[in-house]
Amino acid sequence: MRSGRRRRTDQSTAPSYSRRLILILVTAATFLNPFTGSAINLALPAIGSEFTVDAATLAWVSSSYLLASVIFLLPAGRLGDSRGRVWVFLLGTVIYTAGSLLTLLTASIEMLLVFRFLQGIGGAMIFANSVALITHLYPPGERGYAIGINVTAVYAGLSLGPFLGGLLTQFFGWRSIFLVTAVLAIPVLLYAGKFPAFLNERHHDRFDVPGLLLSSVFLFCFFVGLTLATTTAGLLLLAVSLVLGIAFYLVEKRQPSPLLPVTIIEENRVFAFSNAAALINYSATFAVAFLLSLYLQYIRGFEPAAAGTLLLIQPIVQVFVAPISGRLSDRILPGYVASAGLAVSAVGLFGFSLLTAETPLEAIAALLLIVGIGLGLFSSPNTNAIMSSVEPRSYGSASAMVAAMRSLGMMVSMGTVMVIFAVIMGATTVSPAIFPEFLVSVQVSFTVFFLLTVLGIFFSLKRNRTAATEA
Repeated sequence: MRSGRRRRTDQSTAPSYSRRLILILVTAATFLNPFTGSAINLALPAIGSEFTVDAATLAWVSSSYLLASVIFLLPAGRLGDSRGRVWVFLLGTVIYTAGSLLTLLTASIEMLLVFRFLQGIGGAMIFANSVALITHLYPPGERGYAIGINVTAVYAGLSLGPFLGGLLTQFFGWRSIFLVTAVLAIPVLLYAGKFPAFLNERHHDRFDVPGLLLSSVFLFCFFVGLTLATTTAGLLLLAVSLVLGIAFYLVEKRQPSPLLPVTIIEENRVFAFSNAAALINYSATFAVAFLLSLYLQYIRGFEPAAAGTLLLIQPIVQVFVAPISGRLSDRILPGYVASAGLAVSAVGLFGFSLLTAETPLEAIAALLLIVGIGLGLFSSPNTNAIMSSVEPRSYGSASAMVAAMRSLGMMVSMGTVMVIFAVIMGATTVSPAIFPEFLVSVQVSFTVFFLLTVLGIFFSLKRNRTAATEA
């Protein structure tokens, strides 16, 4: 371990590259996904109107990206460890940009979903390696702050996405969102040669093809089954996904270089409980912007730009809180900060479960503020706890797990909403005739998310006790 610390110190002081520039480039690429995802939420009514699709189908605009992302995150992280993290990271940026440009040619909802799936593959390659690159670049004591900057980029994307997405959709059409995304990726590609060689070191482990095939089919069956959970076919797919999930875990236990870091999960309780807390956190919070954007436009009659402006509150708060909580997690046990964040988020989600057609806008703004503080307190410290609990050789797999829990949580969040919509509203286009049912769907969704967050607090506190015992 001493030699590892000594090597990292030498790397950080070498004159041939700039840590700050590398952090900026990684952070800029990290910004792309949350910006596009949050911006497109404001464009959903326009997309639904152009292609004449129901609310459940509209949810697939986000879910197709998430499905691709969660399928390819673990393989992308393993490829980063074995073939070079910088190479996989930059290739992901190229694929993401290509998907954005192809979206400009969309002529049907089916084409849009295919191009969003392609973006998801590129996004997986970016996110699976971004935190690993930062962790390799920054030593303990500085790592929490650097991760906090990276997390801030996510929240900055979430902040600017609704505002710019609303403006772009209203004045230039929803396709302009993807053009802006492609333009934003250009600087990252232009400075690709600035990454130092040590960040691209390779171990040449054998790639886990059986694990890739099993995990892909398992995740596909799970998500599609979740969206069709009210039908016999959906229940059958969920049963199949359970069998495949067990088979995947057993196969990974026997693989010398598994996609899923089974040994770390079984032996490192801080790693396991921190990832469980992350999964639950994103499952409970990702669909907040989706639900509120539809609520504000359908129930309150907001224009996309106005709805996006109000939704700015939550991610702007996160932008300011995330670096502070990251710095704080360098000084005290990260799990304590993350647990406090979950508790604060739970308060805001409970408030949203009480939404009505007459809820004052001031109350909605206050709840967005509360959820923003909670998420800002949680993400950076929780990621710092995960990455600091593993050895450098496993940074890629650990980074991929962080991103996988985020994407899987997002997928579960959207899947939960789709199930609730299907049960309460059916496969019907949202119209004034079913606004009461839509509002009930929103209330039920937020109630489920509140209960999930309470469960997440349990896992986070369990992680804290484990870390304290090991210390």
